[in-house]
Amino acid sequence: MKLLLTLFYGLIFTLPLSMHAASLNGFTLDRLTVPVEQILSGGPGKDGIPAILKPNFVSASKAHFLKGHDTVLGLTMNGESRAYPIKILNWHEVVNDSIDGRHFVISYCPLCGSGMAFLAKPGKQTLTFGVSGLLYNSDVLMYDHQTESLWSQIHGKAISGGASGTSLTQYPLKLTRWKQWLEDHPNTKVLSTKTGFYRSYSQDPYAGYSRTPRLYFPVANQAPSTYAVKETVLGYKGNKQNIAFPFSELRKHDQEKFNYQFEGKLLTIHWDSQNQSAWISDSTGQQLSSTMLYWFAWYAFYPDTKVFKASQ
Repeated sequence: MKLLLTLFYGLIFTLPLSMHAASLNGFTLDRLTVPVEQILSGGPGKDGIPAILKPNFVSASKAHFLKGHDTVLGLTMNGESRAYPIKILNWHEVVNDSIDGRHFVISYCPLCGSGMAFLAKPGKQTLTFGVSGLLYNSDVLMYDHQTESLWSQIHGKAISGGASGTSLTQYPLKLTRWKQWLEDHPNTKVLSTKTGFYRSYSQDPYAGYSRTPRLYFPVANQAPSTYAVKETVLGYKGNKQNIAFPFSELRKHDQEKFNYQFEGKLLTIHWDSQNQSAWISDSTGQQLSSTMLYWFAWYAFYPDTKVFKASQ
């Protein structure tokens, strides 16, 4: 296990950039929108963690490598559902995919516990993404192959390069257990372990990480101790404000579904205690984009966040 971990962030070394550094991991750090010293090398070089560019899928009946309690990121687009197992994403972090010609990217950061989907066409050009080997606030920095710009996953925005300042449109997905996703989406396709790379997908290279308060890398804003460092929260970005729904508060609320007013908009919060999953829908029942991630990670990016309390 120790040998496996050395392939990943945090157990190799951290290289802070000096104010005079022009590049790192082969990326030219120009047009930066974040402090240069907060961009850190996670250890692996550019593409040292290989993104999946041509994903293969199998039917649910052939996904024998999955057990009911395994976690997946689930997405539905144009009536087609797909599941992306975390046990694969732990090793690749980025999957470039498309459905009916609509291109998107699935991104997962094991250090922040954050799984997100973005449409891959922020302008006229369709982008494909890789893993830079760099971090910002302990979160993976993706890069696009077309402009070599660095993209902050949790912010969903380019922080350097030709695309600097450009935002990606987040697309709704769920992080839940395989058994529940399959029950809700029996015709789902599943990302196959035939990725073109040899990895031990049955092993978790981050085993134990979620159960310790230790962070491998520093973050700009230290979260208040109101909640455990790695408590899971459901983060939602509004037009002007952001809000976190800590799972400990959702447990106290003791309702599987309830309405919540935010920025003058009626949100429905869905809480699945059995599968430790949560998501948000609007008044029409349409799922909205949100992110399940660790409390420290949400606060690092959104220190002015509102926080839901069960008594509200």
